[in-house]
Amino acid sequence: MHGFQSLIGSDLYPSAVVAGRYMSGLVRTIIADDHAFIRQGLKQLLSTVDRLTVSGEAADGEAVHRLLNESSVDLLILDLGMPGVNGFQFIANLRTEWPELRVLVVTANVEPRSVRAAFSAGANGYLTKSGDPSELIAAVDAIRKGNAYVAEEVRFAVDQHDGPNDSPEPTAAIISPVTLTRRERQILGMIPHGATSRDIASRLGISPLTARKHRENLMRKLDLHSGAELTAYAIRLGLPAG
Repeated sequence: MHGFQSLIGSDLYPSAVVAGRYMSGLVRTIIADDHAFIRQGLKQLLSTVDRLTVSGEAADGEAVHRLLNESSVDLLILDLGMPGVNGFQFIANLRTEWPELRVLVVTANVEPRSVRAAFSAGANGYLTKSGDPSELIAAVDAIRKGNAYVAEEVRFAVDQHDGPNDSPEPTAAIISPVTLTRRERQILGMIPHGATSRDIASRLGISPLTARKHRENLMRKLDLHSGAELTAYAIRLGLPAG
């Protein structure tokens, strides 16, 4: 079995999941999915993450609102197919009412347009239910560091959407309303993959400090203020994710 469904009754996944360097502070999390076995599987996997607690579960949109009103929540893991969830507008409404809330979408939908819509609405991450369970840990890690995360399966979907002959490391092919340098275009092309400054430095053969400066200059030039906004911008341009 593969995907999050394989978590139930599996003793194999904990040894394959290694927690990364997380931000300080307890991350209070809500799991929102209308299938109890999915909620249980996600909760079981999240139990391996340091300084994270599952403070509530919801089976519909109304329950999500109730839990958010009742207590302080840092991260919402959200299935967009639940009753009472009006698609991507639900995310936009949540981010308007709770601007500090981080939203990780977990869905069966692998359509590239849905990925773009989710990030445009304010999502911080996008996972597929058919993906590898370890991606949940990677996504939480990225979000805690202020970055965004796009599931590997959806990265391939975006590649296919953009065309089979697209370069995996786009440079001049990036069309932006703001003039970017070649190096900035290279870095922007890596962003949907969830690349950190250290990852970018290793891939481009530059120092982590230089990579961080390039990223900061890119965000300033584009008037963006977070890793999630930068990822959403790259995806809206139709860049191959990964």
